[in-house]
Amino acid sequence: MLVGARTLGAADTFIDAWGLGDGEAWGMSPFGGSTRASVWDRIDPRLFLHDCGRLSRVQAAFRTAFHLPRVDSIAVGTDEPTHLEELVGALAGQVEERTVQEYRGLLRDRSRDQSA
Repeated sequence: MLVGARTLGAADTFIDAWGLGDGEAWGMSPFGGSTRASVWDRIDPRLFLHDCGRLSRVQAAFRTAFHLPRVDSIAVGTDEPTHLEELVGALAGQVEERTVQEYRGLLRDRSRDQSA
């Protein structure tokens, strides 16, 4: 979720250029090494989900990460079994695609403004 517009665009271009289909595009964990980073207290990724209150912020960030860029699998690492259990539980969440597209648009607009 914290990926910049240029990186997101490059990933989308790569996926399209290579014609990657279902199960072939993998993403990285959206947490930048820690679910305890202050950014996760300041943003609420549940806004990207249909049922906003059902999942935790960590779960919502993980579920939304499958759409930024669109991937079928995400690599995560942890030594905490409860963290993995929490992430598996996130897969039940339904992402609001329109909100993801609006977010992508905001990232693109911001990127254009910064390069001017």
